[in-house]
Amino acid sequence: MTLFLVNTNHLSEGLWFRDDDDFKAGMNYVALEVAKSGVSVLAFILMSNHVHFLLECNKWESEEFITNIKRKYSLYYRRRYGIKEFLRRNGVDIREIPCKDEAPERAIAYVQMNSVAANICLSPTQYPWGTGNVFFSQTKVEGIRAECLSWKAQCRLLRSHEQLPDNYLIADGYVLPESYTERVFVERLYRTPSRMQYFLLNSSKAKVALSVAESHIPSFRDQSIMVAIPDLCQSLFHSSSVSELPTESKSFLLKELRRRFSADVEQLARVTGIVRAEVIRLLDVL
Repeated sequence: MTLFLVNTNHLSEGLWFRDDDDFKAGMNYVALEVAKSGVSVLAFILMSNHVHFLLECNKWESEEFITNIKRKYSLYYRRRYGIKEFLRRNGVDIREIPCKDEAPERAIAYVQMNSVAANICLSPTQYPWGTGNVFFSQTKVEGIRAECLSWKAQCRLLRSHEQLPDNYLIADGYVLPESYTERVFVERLYRTPSRMQYFLLNSSKAKVALSVAESHIPSFRDQSIMVAIPDLCQSLFHSSSVSELPTESKSFLLKELRRRFSADVEQLARVTGIVRAEVIRLLDVL
């Protein structure tokens, strides 16, 4: 068995996923690529500005897998937002994970705990965009089998002409990760829920989450701030977008976002699309 941890770089300006519809599209493209490529997915998570996968395959297959995910999602992003080659320069780090010394358990925990480290939720099980609630779950998985949907219905749902395996389950507009992730293997790897919980709580991401909690700084999801920006632009400046604002207004908006949402420079750059250096300069204006 050969495992590879696949991580994309964090986008500094902009988001992979602006809202739930984007996340659902991403989940569906993951399902389609798993079905097409035949790689085994042990764990994955889609975060607002990056993604993580732990795959069982060879190095070439892992590179092809993430390249195809980026390509499919970039085409979707272009159709929805009119932005070309969105992920072309988004770098990828792929590293082999040794299958000994509990390295696979630690790698899975690292992936699972990303949402907790970002202060989005208290537990991986509360985050829907990945395998957070797949393992040792007592909740019955319910959905519509792909074979119950017509070809046209699948094309509309997936925004693709590729077809899903008949046994894949669909609910709330996306393919459930329980359909294609290696749930049984991962549960056997950890053996018990308590042993998995031990690795989750002792992962490097758990330590990040603890440091964030101890800072007592409230955290808001990127998507929550993005939803508020058009209303703020309209109410404060009678403008529909950040790009239309003059420098003085951009400076005021950034300061308002920082005040209202306790957003740091990196988050402000992501949600507004203003480059980090310019955000720093504008925060110092006036």
